[in-house]
Amino acid sequence: MCHSNEKRYLIYLSILILSVHGYLSNASFCPPTAASLIKDNPFAVIWNSPTPVCKKLEINLDFSAFQAVATTESDPDQFLFIFYANRLGLYPYTVNSTGIQYNGGIPQKGNLKASQGKAQLDITQYIPEFNTGLAVIDWEEWRPLWDRNWGSKIIYQKMSIQFAVENDPSLSSSEAVKVAKEQFKKAARDYMEETIKLGIKMRPKYLWGFYLFPDSYNYGYEEPGYTGDCSEIERSRNDELLWLWNSSTALFPSAYLPLSLNENPNAALFVRGRVKEAVRVAALPKHVYTSPVYVYLRPLFRDQNKVYLSEADLVRSIGESAALGASGVVLWGASSDYNEKSSCEALAAYLPSTLNPYVANVTAAAKLCSQTLCQSNGRCVRKNPDSDDYLHLNPDNFSIQKLNGKYRAVGVPSQLDLNFFVERFTCQCYAGLQCSDNTLI
Repeated sequence: MCHSNEKRYLIYLSILILSVHGYLSNASFCPPTAASLIKDNPFAVIWNSPTPVCKKLEINLDFSAFQAVATTESDPDQFLFIFYANRLGLYPYTVNSTGIQYNGGIPQKGNLKASQGKAQLDITQYIPEFNTGLAVIDWEEWRPLWDRNWGSKIIYQKMSIQFAVENDPSLSSSEAVKVAKEQFKKAARDYMEETIKLGIKMRPKYLWGFYLFPDSYNYGYEEPGYTGDCSEIERSRNDELLWLWNSSTALFPSAYLPLSLNENPNAALFVRGRVKEAVRVAALPKHVYTSPVYVYLRPLFRDQNKVYLSEADLVRSIGESAALGASGVVLWGASSDYNEKSSCEALAAYLPSTLNPYVANVTAAAKLCSQTLCQSNGRCVRKNPDSDDYLHLNPDNFSIQKLNGKYRAVGVPSQLDLNFFVERFTCQCYAGLQCSDNTLI
């Protein structure tokens, strides 16, 4: 999802031959991005769900189509590790339903120095020093922007105002709100920024980011004329979080589909809006390359744990992410999703029948496009982010087969297949490498 800019990049947009057919096109500019973390995989699909019950029941689960497999449990030495609130430092939060406060209850009352000390021990415990992977910080109780603490999270505004008044009883109501807002924002930023900086310093080979960031709040998919685009006010609020994008080395937006979007074209618009916003904010910091985007998805619809995504739904979620230039997706699940024989058997049937063949298809297509269009030095990205162009193998020329325990795409691309890549996709080069989608095919 990279936009043309003829004035700024005119030097790069001279007339270029794109195919033997001689058609011409203006190249789209993509800022360099971080190289693929998993070698030779421009787009990775990662399993991230606990399945010990299935293992105990001796129900075989075939994860051979995935580029990495991790659990949400606190097992150390995983390619992807989730730092929930109780696993990293002394995260200050309050349980809304009970009012019970932990570590001060609000960021302003927390002990950041003590939190950093514990976080150092936590990181040492869970992530080996010389490994590479993804480190996801899942702190969801409050949001660092004051105005986004609505609904059940408004308790953080109320407690912050109370704290400000306790410190200075002379404050008027309006003054108390203003002071509370500034105190909260600063403390929240300090907790998030200093914690992720510590993680990056201690384990620089891991890519660090916060789950759910960025968010687009692009709900309303049941309303007429839904586009999925992030609203102007939410884009502006995400711009305020530039300090977070500057600090992060990866972004982990979430795009779980609700059951109401089952077999619904609006699912693609919902996911598209969220990935587009993540790609946009990844380019905001003035770094030499953009942070990679890993989209959190579920194989099940988010508001239940019985109905799986169909192939069409996988296209509108995993497929959208791949086509828009995400580095990968993480398929997350809760322990309650696979905690009995029937749910384990359902997953065991879903993997080889639906999920694995699609994962094998889209990852192989992303790799083929990278090889043929980007010389394996970048990933393919839609020229038109709002199109329905996907990185899929042509079923007339390819078949997905499982050979020697691994899924493989068997076939040879036709000239039309390669022309499709050239016409519909452009290259986002990896940092330090050269690639060009202006290749003679």
